[in-house]
Amino acid sequence: MKLTYAGLAAIASATGALADDQIVIVNKGDDSITLLDASSYERAGDVGVGGNPHEVYVSPDGETAYVSDYGGAQGTTISVVDLENATRTAVWDLQGNRGPHGIWVSADGSLVWATTETTGTVIELSSATGAVMNVWETGQQVSHQLVPTPDGTKLYIANIGSGSVTVIDRIANTVTTVPTAAGAEGIDVSPDGREVWVTNRGADSISIIDVATDAVLTNISSGGGFPIRAKFTPDGSEVYVSNASTGTVAVFDAESRAQQASIEVGAVPIGILISPDGERALIANTQDDFVTVIDIETRTVIDRIETGDEPDGMAWAVR
Repeated sequence: MKLTYAGLAAIASATGALADDQIVIVNKGDDSITLLDASSYERAGDVGVGGNPHEVYVSPDGETAYVSDYGGAQGTTISVVDLENATRTAVWDLQGNRGPHGIWVSADGSLVWATTETTGTVIELSSATGAVMNVWETGQQVSHQLVPTPDGTKLYIANIGSGSVTVIDRIANTVTTVPTAAGAEGIDVSPDGREVWVTNRGADSISIIDVATDAVLTNISSGGGFPIRAKFTPDGSEVYVSNASTGTVAVFDAESRAQQASIEVGAVPIGILISPDGERALIANTQDDFVTVIDIETRTVIDRIETGDEPDGMAWAVR
């Protein structure tokens, strides 16, 4: 579906506060990221990064993107991109840690965290210099995606090969393991920091972890096949889950855990990005080379954005 000019104008009007924002899309088959105007979806530039990039996170000031150069699980770098000038400004060496994938920036912008799945480690880097400041061993197989609690005191890592979640307590400097189910991959934390939702792609299920106790509260069906990512809406009321094998996105009520909808998107949906105003959900369909745009209020597809080869991770740059 393509929106008319009037439709795009309506989005721009409704999101006036986001008029200068950018959407960043990783094209893992093109070794690049695409920058889009967040209101019109006009392409603002393409930037070459490292080999086979998978995920991206943007600094709180919206000026810098950090890209995990996965390199088929053998990469050893993170690319740093100046979004204003659409240029790669630095390449950080990860000092022997291989396969960078999940990536996040601390709320104050001073730290970058990344999983390095092949070496089974999580690294903490200085955003100012790229220096590796801390390395934690997960002791698990294929440590893939990462999310911190809102205060940054804990890091939660989904381990595909082990079917588990690693919890790193940065204050106590401890590492513990929470078993979930086969193929734990997608992970997100509620905005209030109370729960972590984990998609278990091998079990077609979602495990919900209590942050206070680091225990699994319950397991629910993922509402589709091969659940691969999860994302809370900004108000914490709903969770979107991309089901890769069924080409659908399931929508859950975060409090009741009840599935509210199943939305057809494209082939192998993976990355999920939700606009800061909570009005749109963007879904990267990796095998169809486009991003589906969903209106969150109506739970309907309202647009489609053509991308590069194999879109995956996405980020929102608030400018």
